[in-house]
Amino acid sequence: MPGTDPAEAMRVIAGELPDFPHLPELPDRGPGADLTGRTAGLLTGMPVEVTPRGWRLADRPGRDLVRARSMLSSDLDVLEEVLQGYRGPVKIQLCGPWTLAATLELPRTMNVALADPGAVADLIASLAESAAAHAAEVAKRLPGARLVVQFDEPALPAVTAGLVPTASGMSRLAAVEDDTVTEGLGRVLASTGCYTVVHCCAAVVPFGIIKAAGADAVAFDLSQLRRGEEDRVAEAAEAGMGLLTGAVPAAAGETAGADQAGGAGRAAARGGRPGETSGARQTAERVLRLWRRLGLPLETGPEQAVVTPACGLAGATLPQARAALARCREAGGWLTELIETGGEFG
Repeated sequence: MPGTDPAEAMRVIAGELPDFPHLPELPDRGPGADLTGRTAGLLTGMPVEVTPRGWRLADRPGRDLVRARSMLSSDLDVLEEVLQGYRGPVKIQLCGPWTLAATLELPRTMNVALADPGAVADLIASLAESAAAHAAEVAKRLPGARLVVQFDEPALPAVTAGLVPTASGMSRLAAVEDDTVTEGLGRVLASTGCYTVVHCCAAVVPFGIIKAAGADAVAFDLSQLRRGEEDRVAEAAEAGMGLLTGAVPAAAGETAGADQAGGAGRAAARGGRPGETSGARQTAERVLRLWRRLGLPLETGPEQAVVTPACGLAGATLPQARAALARCREAGGWLTELIETGGEFG
């Protein structure tokens, strides 16, 4: 989410997504609030520090680690306050093991951890332990919630394709074998004991690896999906996986007006027929067209699909982010509406 105020972001999320809120990340706050730093700060027995290039493993804990942990603790306080008494699914996000290995530097060198198989093994073990502890902490704060743990893996395709650059930038690290990637990702997913999602908004998503690793759902950018990958998506859906379908751009609703989109979302929350002014119907139609191309029964769409932003909203304005979340919520209502009424969606 954009901005630096976790309370404001959490209130927006709870207001627009009352049935499926999440803990926001606010990278505008600086180091420790970013994808790598936020998760690296949780690692057990592997302290980290900030360098001019990003995060690296350190010999001992320092102020960078203290700052990262302090921000996350404050965010959890806000989550607990805003969602007090909430019962239902709640999502939290962590950096996945392979993206962490591709972005976290080794100590006393500028090479990333991915260059050292031993460091990767230690990182996976530490992340598995830390993810389990983090999930348990959130569950303790929200005893009525059903926790969903998302692992962000934007670098996963680069890891498997051998496209992660070396420290010099003059060459690339060797590709990691699919079986090794699957095993490492699977270990981290299994550690939480929760419903798990792997999010990858890259142009090529390794759906087969994500499915084989045991993820309960996959999140992807619908606009990036290639026709050649649709068979993999169909296989995931037929296996019962959830599809968090990134069908709403970050600036969604800005042309129609954020207030209009937000009002439509609130009308849907009151039980009214979903509105058509915010583009939500068109978003739902895109998702159902995908379902039709995949050869899946349309009635399973609302059961397995969650309409989401295409990717993170940190680069949007707060009104844009609010409008995008509102459109996601309303589009979810339209999935059922279109199927039940036999609406046309070409």
